Amino acid sequence: MTFLSRREERAEREKPPSGSAPIRLGESRGEQERSHWALALVLFMRALAVVWMVQGLSSWAAILTPSEPIFETFGVSFAVATAFFAVLDLVASVGLWLATPWGGVLWLLSAIAQIGAVFAVPNFTPRFWIVGDVVLIVVYFFLTWQAGRPRDAGDGR
Repeated sequence: MTFLSRREERAEREKPPSGSAPIRLGESRGEQERSHWALALVLFMRALAVVWMVQGLSSWAAILTPSEPIFETFGVSFAVATAFFAVLDLVASVGLWLATPWGGVLWLLSAIAQIGAVFAVPNFTPRFWIVGDVVLIVVYFFLTWQAGRPRDAGDGR
C-alpha cells in the first residue's frame, strides 16, 4: 500500500480530467502536430463563439427592442424560437469561448435546433443557414478528431 504526501495528493486532485485533453493548450504533450490541431480547434471554437454571441444578442434585440411586438405579430412558434435561441446561443458562445466540452455540445444542440427551426418555424431564419450549419458541424468534428487522435513520434504526418 502506497501513501502519497500531501503535495502529491493535491497535485493528483488538481489534475485536469483526461476527457478534455484534446482541447487543452497549456499541457505539453511532446507532439508538435497534435498541438497544432488543438490550437486550430480552439481558434475555430473562439470564432464560432463570436458568431453565436452575435446571434444571441440579435435574438435579445428582437425581444427587447422590436419594431413591432414579435409575440403578437409573428405567432407563438416564432416568439418561442426567438427566446430559445436568445438564451441557448449566448450560453453556447461562452462555452465555446472557454473551449470546454460542454460548450461544443451546447453549440451542436443550437446548430441542430437552428436547422430544425428553418423547417418548423416559417420565416425564422434563411434556408442558407442549413448549409452553413452543416459545414460548421463537419469542420468542428474534423478538428476535434484531429486534435484527439494519437500520433506516433516517428510518424512524420
